[in-house]
Amino acid sequence: MALPKKLKLMNLYNEGNSYLGQTGEVTLPKLGRKLENWRGGGMNGNIKWDAGLADDINEMTWKLGGIDKLILQQWGAASVSAFGLRFAGSFQRDDTGETSAVEVVVRGRHEEIDFGNYKPGDDTETTVKTIWSYYKLTIDGEKVIEIDIPGGIEIVNGVDLQEKHRQNIGL
Repeated sequence: MALPKKLKLMNLYNEGNSYLGQTGEVTLPKLGRKLENWRGGGMNGNIKWDAGLADDINEMTWKLGGIDKLILQQWGAASVSAFGLRFAGSFQRDDTGETSAVEVVVRGRHEEIDFGNYKPGDDTETTVKTIWSYYKLTIDGEKVIEIDIPGGIEIVNGVDLQEKHRQNIGL
């Protein structure tokens, strides 16, 4: 019997600035594909063809205790890759003690900053929704997935799924 690797420690960095002790929760981006139905002549059923990345995958939400001036200074950034966030997590199996380092790096800009409710004596929390244009998932130092939407790059397990398409259009 094997036990799963569970998150033991984490940190979030905003442009290299550590939020250790301040980050309450991070919702990492979902990975999803946009699959569309197709049923051609002579087909007894439909298939779903791959239309690329899902429309809603490039969202990452995170929460900080209290308020943070840096995220407010980043509000309204003009570029789709204005600043970088890095999630660093340490996962461990409780049967073997084996640990894994998981890192997610995104570049993007904030779509929403929600200050929540403020009442003296109560907990305060700021929730930030960051929309990314660049994403990289690394496990134990090995790059597993890298997506650069404006650059047309989608690397999975060392294979660039978009390389031939870029070549086909002269890039």
